[in-house]
Amino acid sequence: MSTATAAASTRTGIVLADLLPASRVRDAALVAGGAALTGLAAQIAVPVPGSPVPVTGQTFAALLVGTALGARRGLLSLALYALAGLAGVPWFASGTSGVSVSFGYILGMMLASAVVGALARRGADRGVLRMAGTMLLGEAVIYAVGVPYLAYAADMSASAAIAAGLTPFLIGDAVKAALAMGALPAAWKLADKR
Repeated sequence: MSTATAAASTRTGIVLADLLPASRVRDAALVAGGAALTGLAAQIAVPVPGSPVPVTGQTFAALLVGTALGARRGLLSLALYALAGLAGVPWFASGTSGVSVSFGYILGMMLASAVVGALARRGADRGVLRMAGTMLLGEAVIYAVGVPYLAYAADMSASAAIAAGLTPFLIGDAVKAALAMGALPAAWKLADKR
């Protein structure tokens, strides 16, 4: 393990992406790569009976992107994902594009990536319990935007939107948080060994 890497992993103020040599090309590649990862993960989609919103890998990818890249690059990455999807790139859930009743979740992912990225910069991605809290907060931000948007766009009552756009996803979100609890702290440990 190099001294610089060891110092980086214990110091707050950096995220995993900051361990790569700094350049504008690096940042552009990370932003584009984060958008592509989110688009790819969105293709893992399972319909939920009674809900216009499928279970996808997209939220996990969006939160992972924000945590690994930091608030600014994470937000830019998810904004690129959203804008490209609005422009017709078929990489929203199940190969769709454009605005749908579930577009609020994408808006929520943009905000959540910035929130979890800011927390990661403060060291929240270094330990299992703090990472769990970070991911759960990120999921809460996504729902805080996505569920009201769903209610509005699908002309649902608040209780119907919660039943269709929140409740069926809680177990999956717990699994995603558990995966992140292991993934990010493990990545820092791996970086420490280099």
